[in-house]
Amino acid sequence: MIWAALRWVLLMFLIAPVMEAPLVAHLSQSIKPIKTWTGNASWYGPGFNGRKTANGEMFSTEALTAAHPNLPFGSLVRLVNPRNGKFVLVRINDRGPYQEGREIDVSYRVARNLDLIHAGVSQVRLELMQLPQKR
Repeated sequence: MIWAALRWVLLMFLIAPVMEAPLVAHLSQSIKPIKTWTGNASWYGPGFNGRKTANGEMFSTEALTAAHPNLPFGSLVRLVNPRNGKFVLVRINDRGPYQEGREIDVSYRVARNLDLIHAGVSQVRLELMQLPQKR
């Protein structure tokens, strides 16, 4: 019985920690944006739900997507609300906004997650995280 208890202690404290497999990937360094800038963001109303976007997809108010005048379709942009620090990663799938002084149009879900709904138009920080791969 003592031998069994000793083996259990040996297993728990000496062997098990060595055999531990990395189950979760840990970032050794933070991911740096390709480019960072600020601009005004507005959001799509529900009247656009189900319509085709410029890249041919159907627009959904609940998708994490956005419209930008010239970023390539499929670009990933992290939007940060500087007032509260909230951020969302969006995929560019449409063109716009077509209103002077606006940099990006976002879906209703993105605006809700960033707390931009009531403001209508708010300043955000845009961080270009990834460009689409060329085919």
